Amino acid sequence: MKHIKLAGGRIIKTGVAIFITAWICVLLDWPPVFAVITAIVTVEPTVSDSIKKGIVRFPASAIGSAYAVLFISLFGNSPLTYTLAAVFTITTCVRLNLHAGVLVATLTSVAMVEVIHSNFLMSFFIRLGTTTTGLVVSTVVNLFMLPPDYTKEIAGRLQTLAYKTGIAIEKVVNDILDKEPNVTVVEQEMADRVDDFIHQTEELIRYQKEESKYHPLTRNEWQHFQAEQFDLRRLQLIHYHIGNLIHTSFTNLELTDDKKIAIRNAAIKVAASLKDPHLYDQKEHKERLQQLTELFWDHNEEITIKKQQHPTSFRPVLIMLYELVSIYNLVERYYKTKSQ
Repeated sequence: MKHIKLAGGRIIKTGVAIFITAWICVLLDWPPVFAVITAIVTVEPTVSDSIKKGIVRFPASAIGSAYAVLFISLFGNSPLTYTLAAVFTITTCVRLNLHAGVLVATLTSVAMVEVIHSNFLMSFFIRLGTTTTGLVVSTVVNLFMLPPDYTKEIAGRLQTLAYKTGIAIEKVVNDILDKEPNVTVVEQEMADRVDDFIHQTEELIRYQKEESKYHPLTRNEWQHFQAEQFDLRRLQLIHYHIGNLIHTSFTNLELTDDKKIAIRNAAIKVAASLKDPHLYDQKEHKERLQQLTELFWDHNEEITIKKQQHPTSFRPVLIMLYELVSIYNLVERYYKTKSQ
């Protein structure tokens, strides 16, 4: 039977923070809406982000509240009041580099216009109190309830990334050897998707680093986490070399059929080892790396002899061989780290 996940940890924490925040406000006879708005946006992916952004959102909300009180006292409950409160709040927050608090401050400012009718100064301090309540409750809930652990998700994404990288290597090299026309756009779209995946994984790693300040990993967990960061870095570099292959013109490849077969097989093998770690064979990998390296130097020497001088730029065949050798070296380091 398939289990349906109704809510993740962050959603649950948001719900708990809303309930506690609203309950406190009701006890104090404060309007809960402003505190609840603050609580909703303060439950960040990490405790560190909640604290950092909370420090920004408090003064931003104070600015929004102050402008709301000011323009209500001048123009009453009118369209002009809403407009001026919002515009001045946004402008001031941006000028003071309080970007993380712009949304909360603006919502607070315009929402206050509807509920303030008298005793403006007291209303201002109540808004500060509700904002503080939302910030504190959300941060405490985020700190102690269901602390996030991104390590498993990072590990899963790295496996997926390695698989996608293997597919990219095989496709790009085959397209080059088969002289497929008009595939650069397709390959670039594929590379862009992998690049987006890398950035998302980097963000998860950042989350885990921040979270470990408040919920430290064990020594073994930390070593594993560091190894994952090295893995990501090497996959990024492999992706960089794939990009070089995509953006190089290979219209005139000087390769015999035997050499094409050797290069194609090398690409297929290294791609397979990335798609399935069990297919990685260190001895075979080194042999194919040696074969590619010899091909590179043979072509380099051949070109130099023909030209009777050192060329000022690499031929396409040398570029392709260089990128493949680089990829092979990175894959070797990738699996060397995993075996340690």
